[in-house]
Amino acid sequence: MTVPSSLAAILQRTELFKPEQIATVLEKSVQSGQGITATVVAEGVASEPEYLAALARALNLPYRELDAATIETAVLEKLPTKAVFQHNVLPLAIENGALLVAASDPFTPGLTDSLRLASGMRVRLVLAASSDIARTAKKRYGVGAETVEQLIQDNRIEVEDDAAKFKTELNEDDQEASIVKFVNQIIWEAYQERATDIHFEPMEKELRIRYRIDGVLHATPLPPQLMRFQAAILSRIKVMATMDIAEKRLPQDGRIGLRIRGEDIDIRVSTMPTVYGESVSLRLLLRGKQHIGLPELGFNPRDRGLIEKMIRRPNGILLVTGPTGSGKSTSLYAFLHEINSVEDRIITVEDPIEYEMAGINQIQVRQEIGLTFATALRHILRQDPDIIMVGEIRDFETAEMAIRASLTGHLVLSTLHTNDSAGAVTRLIDMGVEPFLVASSLEGIIAQRLVRRLCPACRKPVAVDEALAAELHLDPEARLKARIYEANGCEKCRHTGFRGRLGIFEVLAVNDAIEPLIVSRAPVSALKQRAIADGMRTLREDGWAKVFDGTTTVEEVLRVTEETE
Repeated sequence: MTVPSSLAAILQRTELFKPEQIATVLEKSVQSGQGITATVVAEGVASEPEYLAALARALNLPYRELDAATIETAVLEKLPTKAVFQHNVLPLAIENGALLVAASDPFTPGLTDSLRLASGMRVRLVLAASSDIARTAKKRYGVGAETVEQLIQDNRIEVEDDAAKFKTELNEDDQEASIVKFVNQIIWEAYQERATDIHFEPMEKELRIRYRIDGVLHATPLPPQLMRFQAAILSRIKVMATMDIAEKRLPQDGRIGLRIRGEDIDIRVSTMPTVYGESVSLRLLLRGKQHIGLPELGFNPRDRGLIEKMIRRPNGILLVTGPTGSGKSTSLYAFLHEINSVEDRIITVEDPIEYEMAGINQIQVRQEIGLTFATALRHILRQDPDIIMVGEIRDFETAEMAIRASLTGHLVLSTLHTNDSAGAVTRLIDMGVEPFLVASSLEGIIAQRLVRRLCPACRKPVAVDEALAAELHLDPEARLKARIYEANGCEKCRHTGFRGRLGIFEVLAVNDAIEPLIVSRAPVSALKQRAIADGMRTLREDGWAKVFDGTTTVEEVLRVTEETE
């Protein structure tokens, strides 16, 4: 490429700058050392893609978006991983004996010479956005690839079952520093992707790492040599969680406290021995996370009105039901946040305490010393509470204590694992609670599921198909007028088409019509039919409403609800 002698002249040819801006950008670029491209963006001259496209025209270079780029493995191997991540560049192809390399700042001193020496080939630059390069490099080489390459170059430890030898190696400062760096990179990546869980899963020929994002697992691209350091990585996590690194035959639980960008993150760690080594799961909980309020949960006006009445009653039980991971705890915290005041004494007993809330007394269950839900609940009643939140009703003893508390003038909030709202009644009766006690203490039951929220930036409208129209009893005219959306995928949503989640709900209010059915041990179907006659919207019906207001998709509703709903 032919480069004019003056950087100012090149920038002038982009037609993006005022005369005084060019001098400012060049001066600040030298002072900060962050490069011309980053300085142009920081000064607000133009967005990075806009600037690079104009610069490419000025320099007669190609400008590319890399999301759909197909790059052969042989091309990726032309540059050392360390050089790729250090300079934030990416080899794209070999054309006419030259290596095409994507870069976001062609004016980095010595960049072309460094790449030529590293690859042993002539180098031609292609301009691309830095975030585009970083994302594609991570996808092609894997998270933490440069750290793994450094471990291999320095001839560091490989996977061994000999615990004694492994412990000796781990004590070396340089070894430990590199493994620490890799584990930190994995956690940082998960935090950036808004993951709630990280799973380290040893397979026969690889160590697989997956993130759970918006309730769905996504495989993380990783360097192929990672399995060589499986023992070191898993033991580093166990050290961070104060576990016994020599014990690999029994499951263990631990906890890690981290601070990322000023946010305290509580990580629950669980290990489980498997055929190919220990599987390790990390649950990420943001301690300082802003609590979701009642308006943000997504209740329709009828259901929200019922909930607001229920949580302000002086006594009774309000249950939230659903499978693991359906957002039950989030709903309970939203209710507590709504009614939290200096006039009421609120005590919770949880396992674990997922979020800390000011003004509330929170108790952590400790099974190993006998502090169970039932035991804690028994003693809470002597603490003069107004409102009690029990993390989960698991057995007859806890259920009995919760009902006793509600009948003696306390509002009790809790969760139960059932598929729908009416099923919670039979579950309590199956536990051994007398039907008349269930009828007199229950105020309401909320069944809920979580569906992924469509990314508003890239969702696309589609027609309502015949099957959905038939299920919703839409006539041809209504079907034509109805508008629904499906997932598409863009950079903002990690090309999944979704960003965040929202709840779909089924709110059953226990009224004078429902109570006799409970006392007579009526089947679940009869309870549900009566509630629907009273105006209850089922989970699936609430899901369809959210499909038609453009917040989720038909497939998401079908994924989390049953046909009978």
